[in-house]
Amino acid sequence: MPSTSSDTLQDLFDLETIAVVGCSATPGKAAHEIPAYMQRHGYRVIPVNPFHDEILGETAYDSLADVEEDIDLVNVFRPSAEAGDIVDAAIERAQTRGDVAAVWLQLGITDHEAAARAEEAGLTFVQNKCYKVEHARVVA
Repeated sequence: MPSTSSDTLQDLFDLETIAVVGCSATPGKAAHEIPAYMQRHGYRVIPVNPFHDEILGETAYDSLADVEEDIDLVNVFRPSAEAGDIVDAAIERAQTRGDVAAVWLQLGITDHEAAARAEEAGLTFVQNKCYKVEHARVVA
């Protein structure tokens, strides 16, 4: 069952390095503004977008597998139909590199089967919640 308690979310907000899959280079889009919010609040944002070399002043990577730095949390801004593959990539990374602790699917993005796989693999999983809204609610 995906995590929703304030205590669990607080634990996620203690994680420092966030890979944002689907991070946008377009100001005004949620997939740009929310990662920018994360940066302003001290998080290290690693954009994952194969169509850009740099977003928000950070090197953008083509996929999670290409990210060289350790990742604490994978935040997803892609359609629900793509979420399962992204979650599987996060699970693979967690199992091979031991660095991913959680996956967060943004507001409007759900995949219950991927949630079950992530939780079975020991990852904390959040879906259909806005990181920025929840951060402001829990941390502020």
